[in-house]
Amino acid sequence: QLKTCLSTALKVAKTDFTILLTGETGVGKELIAGLIHHTSLRKNRPFIKVNCAALPETLLESELFGHEKGAFTGAINQRIGRFEQANGGSLFLDEIGDMSLRTQAKVLRAIERKEFERVGGGRTIKVDLRFITASNKDLAKEVQEGNFREDLFYRLNVVSIRTPPLRERKEDIIPLANYFLLKCCSDLKKKCTSFSPEIQKYMLSYHWPGNIRELRNMVERAVLFSEGEIIGMDGFLAGETAPRPEEGGEKAIMSSIEGMTLKEAERMLILHALEKTNWVQKDAAKLLGISKRVMNYKIKKHGIQNKRWRKPERAA
Repeated sequence: QLKTCLSTALKVAKTDFTILLTGETGVGKELIAGLIHHTSLRKNRPFIKVNCAALPETLLESELFGHEKGAFTGAINQRIGRFEQANGGSLFLDEIGDMSLRTQAKVLRAIERKEFERVGGGRTIKVDLRFITASNKDLAKEVQEGNFREDLFYRLNVVSIRTPPLRERKEDIIPLANYFLLKCCSDLKKKCTSFSPEIQKYMLSYHWPGNIRELRNMVERAVLFSEGEIIGMDGFLAGETAPRPEEGGEKAIMSSIEGMTLKEAERMLILHALEKTNWVQKDAAKLLGISKRVMNYKIKKHGIQNKRWRKPERAA
């Protein structure tokens, strides 16, 4: 599916067709937009990005079209908008489904005529640019519910490219994780080289609701908390926001241990219990319904370590 997505992106990159990128949050729609621009005939011209969901309606209009001095309270200077900044290049409107109907009408006119006026101005400004848009919403459904203009939807949907979620392309998980590992190690000047087999199995079985963004955050966190060259489960689970198999209930738990041996699954459950109890062994033992002595035995059996358990060295 990703190959189809990339193939379509590269095919339409050489055209000036308006493109609508669809897919869940965090799947990499912005990366696809960048690929389209940087392989297009406009690659040496500006590539301007606007997140339509990040700004309220009053600010978004000024962000897109700019404003004249004195157009509203606080407009002490003229401002050049994103449409003008992208002239000759590509304008990427991310999360366009969050745009108000009023602003949608102005954007439709600007896309169709490739001209607009700044807020508070009367001079028509013409531009030559390519439009790439994206949304994590079903815009066809938004049209039916009256939240999105039908004419704008058809104007944007000249070429539609769906970016599949990470759970539908498991073959990309480990290569992406390794890429983020190398980059993060370089940024943090750490010497982590790889993930343990246990971690790799976990990553392949986890459903990744946050997609690539969640994977990148997980790797960055694991690198930050890991001390050795190989990232193990304890480093991976460090931090309160680490993904846990209990997210999503029993189905998620079974999914996370699928394909593991009994020994691997036992080690993972012990690590989860320790992480959930802030690495207090007696509390983790109570959570699992075993004695502290059994917990201590299993920790040694699986070679689980944590820097909090290290006894301070005595001065010579």
